[in-house]
Amino acid sequence: MNFLGIHIEAVTYPDMFAAVDRWLEDKSSRSHHIACLNAYCVSLAMRDPRLARIYNGADIAGPDGMPFVRWIKAFGRVPCDRFAAPDILLQLAGRAKETGYTFYLYGGAPEVVEKMKAFLEKEFPHIRIVGHMSPPFRALSEQEDEEICREINRLKPDILCVGLGTPKQDFWIDEHLEKIRGAVFVASGATFDFFGGRIKMAPEFIRRSGFEWLYRLCSRDFRRLWHRYTVLNVVFLWNFFLQLTGIRKRNAEWWQREG
Repeated sequence: MNFLGIHIEAVTYPDMFAAVDRWLEDKSSRSHHIACLNAYCVSLAMRDPRLARIYNGADIAGPDGMPFVRWIKAFGRVPCDRFAAPDILLQLAGRAKETGYTFYLYGGAPEVVEKMKAFLEKEFPHIRIVGHMSPPFRALSEQEDEEICREINRLKPDILCVGLGTPKQDFWIDEHLEKIRGAVFVASGATFDFFGGRIKMAPEFIRRSGFEWLYRLCSRDFRRLWHRYTVLNVVFLWNFFLQLTGIRKRNAEWWQREG
């Protein structure tokens, strides 16, 4: 469905599993991108044609947020699961017992990614995490980037979790889909902080209610998140109202004209 020029799919986890298995049949092919899209992503993409292109070009663009899921189910009348990055990773980690998926964790602070690795290995004793890295917060040199790509390609992970924050992780994924071969990139955002124990994930009933944003706003990350969950949410809602009323419309190709 079209949300302010960004196409968000009605997709289920069985759909994702089938796609991932198909993509991983050829480990020499380009990598693939699973995007988890919410109101914050759409608000940013409204002002950034490159980001809009990335989201609209993702191999799977799933709804990260219960309001999107409910809207798609109500007006699309099709099955749809919530595609939040922590849930995606847990689903893939669980299925790895059957498929043998291997994982690489790229992002987070050094102690966070170490704790995330330990958490996943404790919860899923069968999981194979072939590598992990906490990149520096500065821009990497061309040589550093080449070394990272060479190492990841050597390890040949099936699932590459990228936790650099939105939109930095989206740009990184876009730049590396061809450089890293045969992997499935998952834009993982705060998953590293959740699984690494830096911040607490909302209880399941809050996540299902659609008010996870309020829970996170009241967390230790208030200073970082208040603009996202107040100003940008209002921006999204206002523009979506304009789209629904027909006052201002954006189709999924607007970024091709403005990019």
